[in-house]
Amino acid sequence: MAEQLRLDKLLADTGLWSRKEARELIRRGQVTVDGAVVRRPEAKVDPARSALTAAGQPVQWQKYTYIMLNKPVGVLTATEDRRQPTVLDLLPPELRRRELRPVGRLDKDTEGLLLLTDDGAMAHRLLSPKSHVDKVYCAETEGTVDEDDIAAFAAGMTLEDGLVCQSAGLERLGPGRCLVTLREGKFHQVKRMLAARGKPVRALKRLSMGPLALDSALAPGAWRPLTEEELRQLREEMDSCLRK
Repeated sequence: MAEQLRLDKLLADTGLWSRKEARELIRRGQVTVDGAVVRRPEAKVDPARSALTAAGQPVQWQKYTYIMLNKPVGVLTATEDRRQPTVLDLLPPELRRRELRPVGRLDKDTEGLLLLTDDGAMAHRLLSPKSHVDKVYCAETEGTVDEDDIAAFAAGMTLEDGLVCQSAGLERLGPGRCLVTLREGKFHQVKRMLAARGKPVRALKRLSMGPLALDSALAPGAWRPLTEEELRQLREEMDSCLRK
């Protein structure tokens, strides 16, 4: 069945206008649907089949937005904070209006891949413990991990404070550098596991989440929409998890 949306909501969902601004555009006769001027904000429109313009410009509508962000150090993974910058502050106003939410969290002093979306169902599936989505981090540590550390991660660990950590991957990259692969996301988990092995973390960067890998062309603080191929791979990953 075709999806019918109120015209004012459809325009507001693009993030380019508030709901109030959208209503004013419509009432002033500045919005057309399939070439005809529509002056009723409550008019129902199928965005997948109708051609829209507003203020003389074509309107591109999509149900959900998916943003890849290279989160920099010093920025909070939050939607708002009165004292410190958040990841949403890195986006333009039209995206901030779309009520995007970060999928999972990165600590203030951790950088790297962060997915932002208003697709709550996908976010829930990616974060669900039942999905077992791999998350890969590059860590710089005091000291270099050894074979005993790798074995301890593989076996799973119970930390001194009682935190139970499932089996995780640990790969030595060189002096003071390693890759950590988790299938869960407990509070400060990478840092706590490495600290428990006597290898405190000096810097941490998330490289991937499931099939989604950080675009090497994105500088810290930069972002871009996910490609259709990335979205296809994410959906396939979620479908695969549901079948397990």
